[in-house]
Amino acid sequence: MDKLSNYFRTTIEEMRYNVTWPSTTELQKSAGLVLVGSLVFAIVVGIMDVSFETVLKAFYNSFR
Repeated sequence: MDKLSNYFRTTIEEMRYNVTWPSTTELQKSAGLVLVGSLVFAIVVGIMDVSFETVLKAFYNSFR
């Protein structure tokens, strides 16, 4: 039990005094970047999906 309490004590101390936390503006910039990147990725994947669907439908319909 002593090891567990020591672990939590040192973890809390590490988080309070040794971790460099980003400022609010840095967090907002990072969140915006992640949002834009996610939207771009979703759009690219959506375009690929529609493209593959169109190509495969044309391919399958050519055998009818």
